[in-house]
Amino acid sequence: MITLFTIGFTHKSAKTFFELLEQSKVKTIVDTRISNMSQLAGYAKGTDLPFFAHRVANIGYEHKIEFAPTKELLDRYRKKQMSWAEYEIEYLNLLDIRSIKSKVIVEQLNYSCLLCSEHLPDKCHRRLLAEYLQKASSGVQIIHLK
Repeated sequence: MITLFTIGFTHKSAKTFFELLEQSKVKTIVDTRISNMSQLAGYAKGTDLPFFAHRVANIGYEHKIEFAPTKELLDRYRKKQMSWAEYEIEYLNLLDIRSIKSKVIVEQLNYSCLLCSEHLPDKCHRRLLAEYLQKASSGVQIIHLK
């Protein structure tokens, strides 16, 4: 059984964020954001998060830009130029175009946590990615940390 977590950092203090990861025994944070450098990200800013993850919880960090939607796709959704259902289709097609199923060894993601900014996974690409990886490999359990 492969356990794959997801988490969003908004609406969480650093204390809550890192405690959720620690309690779940997460080994690696896999950052799925297009850009991890926003000043609005606070403790989850790309240059700080690897340091905090290691120092606070002894957790590794990887930024996987190939897991992120394109800026254009995200902008079209945020500007309401497409519905969530259309976004889902385009994002999943993008993963296929990028050959994610053949490039990623899902077993190596055991006890990893897919990270993005969205508070809840419902309308977030991290949930779509987790489900995509679940379909690509048998025995994947997804746990959304809230």
